Amino acid sequence: MSANISKATQKQSRPARTIAILALALIGFSIFAGLAGATKIKLGLDLRGGTSVTLTPRGTAGGQVTSAAIDQAVSIIRQRVNSLGVAESEVSAQGSGTNRQIVISVPGDTGDRIVSLVGQTAELRFRQALASGAGNAKTTATSTTTVKSKTAATYPAGVTAALDSKFAALDCTDPKNRQGGSVDAPGDALVTCSRDGTTKYVLAPAEVLGNQVSKAAAVLDQQGGAGWMVSLTFNGSGTKAFGAMTTRITGLTAPANQAAIVLDGLVVSSPRIVEAINSGSAQITGNFTQTDATDLSNVLKYGALPLAFDRGEVQQISPTLGSDQLRAGLLAGGIGLGLVLLYSLLYYRGLGVVSVGSLAVAGAITYLAFLLLGKYIGFTLTLAGIAGAIVSIGITADSFIVYFERLRDEVREGRSLKTAVETGWQRARHTVLVADFVSLIASVLLYFFAVGGVRGFAFTLGLTTFVDLFVVFFFTKPLVTLLARLPFYSHGGPLSGFSAKSLGVVTGKEVA
Repeated sequence: MSANISKATQKQSRPARTIAILALALIGFSIFAGLAGATKIKLGLDLRGGTSVTLTPRGTAGGQVTSAAIDQAVSIIRQRVNSLGVAESEVSAQGSGTNRQIVISVPGDTGDRIVSLVGQTAELRFRQALASGAGNAKTTATSTTTVKSKTAATYPAGVTAALDSKFAALDCTDPKNRQGGSVDAPGDALVTCSRDGTTKYVLAPAEVLGNQVSKAAAVLDQQGGAGWMVSLTFNGSGTKAFGAMTTRITGLTAPANQAAIVLDGLVVSSPRIVEAINSGSAQITGNFTQTDATDLSNVLKYGALPLAFDRGEVQQISPTLGSDQLRAGLLAGGIGLGLVLLYSLLYYRGLGVVSVGSLAVAGAITYLAFLLLGKYIGFTLTLAGIAGAIVSIGITADSFIVYFERLRDEVREGRSLKTAVETGWQRARHTVLVADFVSLIASVLLYFFAVGGVRGFAFTLGLTTFVDLFVVFFFTKPLVTLLARLPFYSHGGPLSGFSAKSLGVVTGKEVA
């Protein structure tokens, strides 16, 4: 037994250094959060309100309004919302049969942007440009550009008189002409605007469609500077079609050598093709910010909606539960925390200092996590999330109680406190890990198989359980090791928590 104890003592880390590193890390992350502007926890829909919009489905040339199509649209929109972060958004279909409407409720000030994003039909087309001009110009297509091809046989549908007239009349500076949507029939030529309204185009029928894109991701534009772009990977048919298109238009006179990338009827980008692209990969560029590129890639990644939608009135909604419920939730958490601390101090005496310190550190880490996650992934705290955080108080308390009881058992068996700290930790560690991993597994399953507020509860519970593991290993254990070196604890003082009376030892012997 003495050899094993010696090894355990030799293996213990330097507790003071561990606690110092943890303190520096907390200070560093606090400074980083302040510099990043993460100074407030984002509150969810039930606490601060947000934006709600109703989408009314309508049939398109590619499909009719059916109950199955509405269900598919709800699923896709929910995936898009979830991809934007852990924000307690609600997506549901209300009504019956084919008369159902889709209601999207998004918390916070970014509701308008998210509602606009998730409602896009995401009809992606690659079209050859036949003519282009300034967005507010009243000139005809034939007066702004001359389109020539290598051979008449390879030339796509040309600029007809009707297209020329429509092009001349189009004013892209008028916002109503930049709505996109149902005008983008893939088999027809298209007269449309760029997304920013600076340029207008006559475009040939689509040659590559959105369903031929297998992957989409936002990446840094290494060649174009510090901007962002969307990287696309085509499937087999898409690779062949895009290769044929780029091979044919390479070397043509501008703008016929441009492949216009059209999303929902508007030109996102119209890069000039200088060589055939047969690799099955392409990029959408256009001076994107990271947010723009990420939003676009998420829309494309989760597929096109099977229906088009007429958007109803966008409304700002007030909190459904309000500040009174928030205060009640925080009060409940405060009472629970106070009772845990009171119990620890009364039962464990001086050892209760470790409980107070552990809960304080866990609270600080959790608070910083809420701030940073809100800043970078859109995490919002709801009443369900607060409930998860309150439950975690009990989980954290369980962890150090398990360790304290193991430690006191070792002292009861006659070991010195310094030795008991190590042997008790070896026995308690397994129990703590198993208990916390059970909570983590339950949180993960709830998060992936539930929707709405339950996901917020699961996410917060999982996060705080992970924080508990971190605190027990990198604060609770090192702090107990440091305290065991103090005579007040090692000699079993009356208020240390290791006196004969506290341990229930009736022999009258002092703790060695």
